[in-house]
Amino acid sequence: MEAAMDGTPVPQGSPAPLRVAVIGGGPGGLYAAALLKRLDPAREITVWERNAPDDTFGFGVVLSDETLGGIEHADPVVYAAMQREFVRWDDIDIVHRGRRSTSGGHGFAALGRKRLLQILHERCAALGVELRFRTEAPPAAELSGAYDLVIAADGVHSLTRAAQEEAFGPRIEEHRCRYIWLSADFAFDAFRFEIAETEHGVMQLHGYPYSDSASTVIVEMREEVWQAAGFEGLDERESVERCAKLFADALDGRPLTSNNSSWIRFRTVVNDRWSHGNTVLLGDAAHTAHFSIGSGTKLAVEDALALAACLQEQPTIEQALHAYEEERRPVVTSTQRAARASLEWFEELSRYVDQPPGQFAFNLLTRSRRVTHENLRLRDPGFTADVEREFGCPPDTPPMFTPYTIGGLTLRNRVVVSPMDMYSAVDGLPGDFHLVHLGARALGGAGLVMTEMVCVSPEGRITPGCAGLWTAEQAAAWTRITGFVHAQAPGTAIGLQLGHSGRKGSTKLMWEGIDEPLDEGNWPLVAPSPLPYKEKNQTPHELTHDELTTIREQFASSAWRGARCGFDLLELHCAHGYLLSGFLSPLTNRRTDEYGGSLPNRLRYPLEVFDAVRAIWPADRPMTVRISATDWAEGGTDGDDAVEIARAFAAHGADAVDVSTGQVVADERPAYGRSYQTPFADRIRQETGIPVIAVGAISSWDDVNSLILAGRTDLCALARPHLYDPHWTLHAAAEQGYTGPGISWPLPYRAGSRRPQTGRTDAPKQRLTLN
Repeated sequence: MEAAMDGTPVPQGSPAPLRVAVIGGGPGGLYAAALLKRLDPAREITVWERNAPDDTFGFGVVLSDETLGGIEHADPVVYAAMQREFVRWDDIDIVHRGRRSTSGGHGFAALGRKRLLQILHERCAALGVELRFRTEAPPAAELSGAYDLVIAADGVHSLTRAAQEEAFGPRIEEHRCRYIWLSADFAFDAFRFEIAETEHGVMQLHGYPYSDSASTVIVEMREEVWQAAGFEGLDERESVERCAKLFADALDGRPLTSNNSSWIRFRTVVNDRWSHGNTVLLGDAAHTAHFSIGSGTKLAVEDALALAACLQEQPTIEQALHAYEEERRPVVTSTQRAARASLEWFEELSRYVDQPPGQFAFNLLTRSRRVTHENLRLRDPGFTADVEREFGCPPDTPPMFTPYTIGGLTLRNRVVVSPMDMYSAVDGLPGDFHLVHLGARALGGAGLVMTEMVCVSPEGRITPGCAGLWTAEQAAAWTRITGFVHAQAPGTAIGLQLGHSGRKGSTKLMWEGIDEPLDEGNWPLVAPSPLPYKEKNQTPHELTHDELTTIREQFASSAWRGARCGFDLLELHCAHGYLLSGFLSPLTNRRTDEYGGSLPNRLRYPLEVFDAVRAIWPADRPMTVRISATDWAEGGTDGDDAVEIARAFAAHGADAVDVSTGQVVADERPAYGRSYQTPFADRIRQETGIPVIAVGAISSWDDVNSLILAGRTDLCALARPHLYDPHWTLHAAAEQGYTGPGISWPLPYRAGSRRPQTGRTDAPKQRLTLN
């Protein structure tokens, strides 16, 4: 019986492809060949590599401890050879405007790419793998008939993938920066990021050692900066010399060298499928992730490990290839998400150069959202404490518990309970449920608790269960709630969100069928244009000028009632496809009058409503606006529009912009992921200076601390975490050991301000065995 990669027996009948063709002699292809040959010496394995054995592009390779652990377990011979070559370091240096910020405790290991290939060549040769250098591989379609398995590890420009495009479904995106791989003849003592602000624009250097006497140097800049600086007209030698001059301080005046280096734009590769028949994609042929998170070789090597394991564990090649993709795709998708965040941060580097030095460094380190405030606090508490002091955190105070003033309102911390529709009102009247729901979250410690969208008219409701503020009875019910919050949760502010459903109204309660039209009892809908949300939804009536005036007055009347109810803040809902959002998006506003067409025209009515509400709302209380910064749909509102929309509302007196996304059209395609909406808030804040509230899959207090300390937002609004735990903010304080003024446990709850004890897990060790 054979053994699997973890040493456990594998049932007889496991696949043993006797003939394996590998297209591409990079680290992924070579390592896959070595593993498969080691697991079954009877296999006939051939690797085709069109370049010579000592040809390589790029200079150094960085690998994580996790990847190295997998290599050590699967092939100790390769691991030992690599181990002898590694250069290791812990620090990251960020040099910006003459100041170096150093963060330690990161733990890197690197070696030369050429040396890594030599190690893998030697291992393959020792195991009996046939290596065919300077030889183009036959097409995969041809090899698949002669071999049991074809591994296409032929890189980002994979001919295999291109030749079988319909089978693999590739999607390739080229990005906005140019970069070039170079080398320096000395070893940096840290992973170094250096920023150069030139007359042409911002440029950056990424550098790290890969031996005791050499470092990889990558120079990167936006395409327009590259062109303005004249690089387009330079040859390889001239480019290298120019880069050395630009970063002479980082290089201590030393030259740079190249290796057939050219300026290229990074391409993100995603494939719908990784295998076709007995052909499978591996490494960059299957997926790419930006070099700024050091993942290319890492992913390829991990692919090889997983593929070899699945071939050993599954009863057929078909099942093995399916299992390989099932195992690796979630890991790769997560890595690509982090890599995109990192890539886009560097693409937009010019947004951040005016940040204070410590915050700039922290922002750079946390750009991918994989490194966080808590990571850095554990790795290098001194660095994190310095950034917190620069930011203005009081001693021993996490960023989320620093106070923030918005308009005339000072919040004791940066946590907002996001508006969440409860669909539990009767004829618009909030009842005991709302008192308990909002009261519990106010007692839970957040700086600001927001109501759900409170509708300005019966016809402006989303569902029959939506709350309103168009009657005196409703105002009295809301006054009861605000009174409870102010009396029982002093220090917590409560905000009112006002809105009108527009074309998304007259639908069922969420749990009965979200966005589904009512079976009976429908009311007529209005919208900027007569476009239904979905085919089965009611077609709205296009608003006349008189109707626009009426609705504007309804907003003002509700705001007047809200002020008398004692709300501390008012937010105008211009997001998620409801009425005012419907005016902003070109996908939902097809009007030909002064309220349609250009963005200034589409803004006209929402701004008229805002002005009417602002005139009624007390001047000493803040007013915000929630927008959808992108429709996630072609031809809809995008990030550029969102910046202009935010500027317009700020010019009319908005104290902050609450930046959400989507829900405007039914056929949207959001790019879901952790904190996925926060980059839109970040952009608005950096480009306009307007305070922002970030929302969107912010789920941990570590996320909140990271976003605030990096300067990507001023406040963080969380919805689902507050449904899961009404006392989320109190518990965040307890888990961080924070007891300062940014939080206050209600007196009846104070005895529970420490995490409860759990059962013992430290059972006595076995000391004696009697036979």
